[in-house]
Amino acid sequence: MAKSVKRAFVCNDCGADYPRWQGQCSACNSWNCITEVRLASTQSSHTNRVGYAGLDGASKVQKLSEISLEALPRFSTGFIEFDRVLGGGVVPGSAILIGGNPGAGKSTLLLQTLVKLATRMKTLYVTGEESLQQVAMRAKRLNLPTDNLYMLSETSIEQICLFAEQENPALMVIDSIQVMHMAEIQSSPGSVAQVRETAAFLTRFAKTRGVAIIMVGHVTKDGSLAGPKVLEHCIDCSILLDGEGDSRFRTLRSHKNRFGAVNELGVFAMTEQGLREVSNPSAIFLSRGEELTSGSSVMVVWEGTRPLLVEIQALVDHSLMGNPRRVAVGLEQNRLAILLAVLHRHGGLLMADQDVFVNVVGGVKVTETSADLALLLSLVSSFRDKPLPRDLVVFGEVGLAGEIRPVPSGQERITEAAKHGFKRAIVPFGNMPKKSPDNMQVFGVKKLADALEIFHDL
Repeated sequence: MAKSVKRAFVCNDCGADYPRWQGQCSACNSWNCITEVRLASTQSSHTNRVGYAGLDGASKVQKLSEISLEALPRFSTGFIEFDRVLGGGVVPGSAILIGGNPGAGKSTLLLQTLVKLATRMKTLYVTGEESLQQVAMRAKRLNLPTDNLYMLSETSIEQICLFAEQENPALMVIDSIQVMHMAEIQSSPGSVAQVRETAAFLTRFAKTRGVAIIMVGHVTKDGSLAGPKVLEHCIDCSILLDGEGDSRFRTLRSHKNRFGAVNELGVFAMTEQGLREVSNPSAIFLSRGEELTSGSSVMVVWEGTRPLLVEIQALVDHSLMGNPRRVAVGLEQNRLAILLAVLHRHGGLLMADQDVFVNVVGGVKVTETSADLALLLSLVSSFRDKPLPRDLVVFGEVGLAGEIRPVPSGQERITEAAKHGFKRAIVPFGNMPKKSPDNMQVFGVKKLADALEIFHDL
């Protein structure tokens, strides 16, 4: 007996489901955005055969104590920075989503990765946006060996999984998920319904076949991944390749990772030979000029599992307008306003009639509160026109009562600064090491007034 067809109506903008069609989406208030989606049909037997093959013995009830705790085997991508972001390498059967702005280097990075892996295992690069000739031209321009890399130009998920079932690659790249489609979904490629179902289908295929799949995703104008939010829920790892348009450096950051730490950071440099990993990113972000200037300080932020030294610059200038400007690049705007109020109340410095501009050098976005003390000292340095010493590093969280709170991994931050030649450090008293590194003087402060006093004595 034929199965009955189940249908749903899905909003292409937000992904909300409805039992029947309506003109306006009640969730996002968009008009004429709801399309019909077939959830199951008599033709789904072929889909189930491909997507759910190999489930025998995998789906069974087990006691938690009977589950093996052995570490999942991983294989390296050939890039140490890429492995760091993934948590130590690629886990077989995992689904990875990588996004980024157009021209950031997503396809270049993945092509370089698959070429490196093709010498050790079977890989498959599926391109839906470019022709095979275009990919071959890029590989030739980058001087990449292509003898062992398998290519496929296809946009049908059912056909892609059939080819993958025959070839049985260890790693497969889908470039990109927005152009893929399933025959049973009655909507155009790139719609919410298509992206959701194709990503879920690929994830099931990865789990059942043990094939690691990397999906390339587009981003919206605000920098977030395009498509429904459920896309990030069904995959195992979500990473974003970011870089300023006028900079040759690219940062690879993990936003979700079931097999490693989140907010892990990898740094690459775009060259004529493709992306090249940067083993010491602190040296790049600390490329300071020889002349000592006011308003500049060095802080140590924690990115994933490693410390990173970053320079922060501040410019305080007399305002000619009734409402002084507060501009923060790389830092949270509201955090800057709070710290200016703390500086006035507990530091005795009023900047209500001053324009304040703050910038994190290198395009790094700092989200943790360990940059508070460095930001305040750079503001005081610019306001007093007194440069901070070149060999001074600062970190610490500043509370509303003017207290300096400790931050995680304080010892590792101090050790990293000492490796880069810093001789002095102003840190929270709670982060004072039991034994300071050789040739390094560490000042522990409890209040903002203590830090300002040390600054004036330097």
